[in-house]
Amino acid sequence: MRRSRLTGLVTSLLLAAGLGLTGAASAQASSTAASGGYVALGDSYASGVGAGSYISSSGGCDRSTKAYPYLWNAAHSPSSFAFNACSGAKTDDVLANQLGSLNSATSLVSITIGGNDAGFSDVMTTCVIQSDNACLDRINTAKAYVDSTLPGKLDTVYNAISAKAPNARVVVLGYPRFYLLGQTCLGLSDTKRSAINGAADYLDAAVQKRAQAHGFVFGDVRTAFSSHEICSGDSWLHSVNWLDIGESYHPTTAGQSGGYLPVLTNNA
Repeated sequence: MRRSRLTGLVTSLLLAAGLGLTGAASAQASSTAASGGYVALGDSYASGVGAGSYISSSGGCDRSTKAYPYLWNAAHSPSSFAFNACSGAKTDDVLANQLGSLNSATSLVSITIGGNDAGFSDVMTTCVIQSDNACLDRINTAKAYVDSTLPGKLDTVYNAISAKAPNARVVVLGYPRFYLLGQTCLGLSDTKRSAINGAADYLDAAVQKRAQAHGFVFGDVRTAFSSHEICSGDSWLHSVNWLDIGESYHPTTAGQSGGYLPVLTNNA
């Protein structure tokens, strides 16, 4: 999700369980994946916005050396590594700009995508600056998009990945819930927090359904982030970050290494 989009909107007002694979099975899968090339696709959750240590040559894509694709590459040394994820990416951006590194030698593809298509930054801005009812209305609009349009967008991306990298294991990683509920916590109302968590679940369910329909693996990060949501006291997600608004509501360094990386490792 693009830092500049969230910056413009918000500034205006102001471990992992994977799919239950055993350690031995996941190690074997990672070894197989490392035998060929690895291509990392997706949006800001995949590029590592919020984790810092951005690669200067990545420009506005804000690719981080602390992001889960970079960490997996460092740990497993695949035969090649293409870090193509980019902050702000939607499904159309993946199709237009991120698939060039895929080929028959690619053995692993990871991707986190769909949040920008569903209007992540606008949902969060609405929920931060407006009423409970406005927040719920905007979330319902996002859910309607997830029902009507996102599945087709995901299918197009997934079909393109399969066509360009027919031998690859494809791991589709989802999004965490943002808030630990039932806590005393400054900021958004309980109504908003609950609705935002519900929207994350709704998006993950849609992404999982389409990924599995294509024979891909869905990496569910929600269990990995459990007890590390905003309001937990040990959050792996930024709340509103006044020093860098664009990092708001993105995983921290710990969220990438302790949340996303183990899920990719267990499913690769």
